[in-house]
Amino acid sequence: MNKAITDGLVLMPIPFSAGLSLWSSGDGTAGSPSYNGAPNAAVVSADQDFGGCLELVKTSATQRLRYMVQTPFQPGMYLQLTVRLKVLSGALPSARISCLPVNAAGTAVAGLPWVTDPVALTGYGQVVTLRAIIGSGARQGVDLVWGTAPAGGHVGIDLTGTNGGVVRIDDFVVEDVTAAFHRKMMPWVDVRDHGAIGDGTTNDLSAFAAADAAALAAGQSVLVSAGTYRLNGNFTFSSPVAFEGTLSMPAANRLALTRNFDLEGYAAAFGNEAEGLRRGMQALFHFSDHVSFDLKGRSVNVAAPLFVAENAGLAGSSFVQRRVIDNGQLVAVPGAAWTPGIVTSVASYDTDSPYQLSGVANVANIEVGSLVTGAGVARETYVRSKNVAAGTVELSLPPGSQGGTRTYTFTRFRYLLDFSGFGRLDRFEATNVEFYCDSIASAVMLPPSGITTRIHGCSFDRPRDRAITSIGTGCQGLMVDECNFLSSEMPVPVQDRTSVGINVNANDVKIRDNRAVRFRHFVVIHGSGHMFVGNHWFQGDSAVPGVRTAGVVLTGINVKTLFTGNYVDNSFIELTNEREPDPNWNNQFSFGGITITANIFTTIGAMASFAWIVVTPRGSGHYLQGVSITGNTFRTMNGNVDRAEKVDTTWADLTYSRFRNVTVNGNNFNGVNAGCYNPVTVRHDQNSAASAWTVAAGENLAFGGWARVVTGVVAAGAVLQGSTQRYDMPWVQTEQGSSKQQVLVRWPVAVTGTVWVTVRADNPV
Repeated sequence: MNKAITDGLVLMPIPFSAGLSLWSSGDGTAGSPSYNGAPNAAVVSADQDFGGCLELVKTSATQRLRYMVQTPFQPGMYLQLTVRLKVLSGALPSARISCLPVNAAGTAVAGLPWVTDPVALTGYGQVVTLRAIIGSGARQGVDLVWGTAPAGGHVGIDLTGTNGGVVRIDDFVVEDVTAAFHRKMMPWVDVRDHGAIGDGTTNDLSAFAAADAAALAAGQSVLVSAGTYRLNGNFTFSSPVAFEGTLSMPAANRLALTRNFDLEGYAAAFGNEAEGLRRGMQALFHFSDHVSFDLKGRSVNVAAPLFVAENAGLAGSSFVQRRVIDNGQLVAVPGAAWTPGIVTSVASYDTDSPYQLSGVANVANIEVGSLVTGAGVARETYVRSKNVAAGTVELSLPPGSQGGTRTYTFTRFRYLLDFSGFGRLDRFEATNVEFYCDSIASAVMLPPSGITTRIHGCSFDRPRDRAITSIGTGCQGLMVDECNFLSSEMPVPVQDRTSVGINVNANDVKIRDNRAVRFRHFVVIHGSGHMFVGNHWFQGDSAVPGVRTAGVVLTGINVKTLFTGNYVDNSFIELTNEREPDPNWNNQFSFGGITITANIFTTIGAMASFAWIVVTPRGSGHYLQGVSITGNTFRTMNGNVDRAEKVDTTWADLTYSRFRNVTVNGNNFNGVNAGCYNPVTVRHDQNSAASAWTVAAGENLAFGGWARVVTGVVAAGAVLQGSTQRYDMPWVQTEQGSSKQQVLVRWPVAVTGTVWVTVRADNPV
């Protein structure tokens, strides 16, 4: 590096033969005295050692010689001043380099070194060379360390010691010696030094390869200096790289920054964060040295959906190695690219082929990943794939039991990250990412197949339609932990909302420690083996009394699912079989396999008919089997509700004679007109003598169940026949009365007294 060449800086002082008006006997600043016309200074035109030179008689204790024109100085610059001199006669003085650092205004910068150690001149006619290096950094070999404050300096020498000596001084030489420090100060290899052109057109691929190889061999970095460099092919940097210029590459070609694998590196390489995100995600799926793409806490404006598989050149492919995107914000910016695609088409559905629509008109225009809606279609049904030649559409799940030909609407939402193009994707993770959808875009579409996707510590801010969507079985083993879901429909009345936080089609999903606000549904979930732990979701509005929707909808039959430690706020948990092609009981499982323990249930201003746990059966013969609801707190504010749980009989009712292994106890109720229990223990006072006592289990039996089993009858005091105490063992008849919620306690004779009767709505074994 030579600033005199690269920046056009003038470093050399004028020769003495040009006159002495710019040479000062003072500090060299403007107004200081010059040697022009001074009696002790003269220009010598021809010296046998120097040629033209200055002859100076030492007349002061410190005889200064300073150049009055500022020699430019910059941070990172290293200058060497060389002065040759000799004593002709008189006293032998000492000499030293003496340079005054000044700022841009020409004022001396205080506190910096400006003189070197003096050198004794010990003989006459002996040429002595003084040399000093001035630099900004305290590096080995630098004599005067000036830092970054000076903008220039007045170079010169001092003669010290005894006066009277006659000294001849050769012309000053000032050189840029930054190159001598180049290796230690800037340990990089510039791509231009290896033939890169940087005109945006010439293919610089081979030059980049040469520079990277040289840097790797020398243990240095690569510098991509200013310019636009075209790389017509894949390229891997094995060395660290710094970008002053930018790269231009075909969309299908990949850049691997093996030592700068983060958003900052890719944004610098391509000149903007959006392209940096695209290129970094592209490399993530082709680069084995890193499993994580770090956004470095930066916010990236995203103008269109990022189709991850297509971007990586992996459409239809499987990728099963762990990959992570973390630590940043993706911001949807307005534009036509986010407009959902909507197609209306006639198609046929046969319940014998429950995952397929056939005879689909206009099938070529239907996008994979579209939400399917229409009469009788279950919630959150999506297009998993399509066969244009056959005119068929494969569905994520069966849409229900209503076969036939009808009109369907296919709506394709737009997502910030869309993984639908993969054939299979396992073990993908997003951690500490904010999906700032801003009512413009949806957030994440999962692949059609895959396992153990993990979403952790993320924020889903106002997704337009969906936060996390599964169009197939790519949600198998999904883990969503410590995330925040904020709906775009905050001010919209509950019944008018359409947004959904998460949908699930497969099994073994963990939803833990999340917070979700005012979606129509937080989760619509099929399959089994799920865990909801430590979440808080709420879905109310300002209407009093108001409609409430399900926070979690379970569309399977025997769901093998638990809810523990959740805060269920202004919404309910719904169990439904709306997806079944044949909704009637199939001689296997029915509703159950669910544990609801130690949760908080709250509602504010809901209608009295509201309940927090709702079973919505379709078809005949269904019942409850393996249900445990224990240790929960149910509380209302601003008005009571009738029950904490209920059966929604809009489509069908349960078969109450088949309830089995249903446990509902240890809960507490506030603002609930009828608490729910199974078993329920009731007190009966018989004041008139009778041999058959009618005991009403009443509305407290869970889910309006029948009084099917009595597990205990305990007398609370004496049982009397007149005044005579009886010790008979009573027997019971169950399922009595029109509601079948009464039992008869029968005695051998007519008696009076009080008993506690424990009644169950189920067969407990």
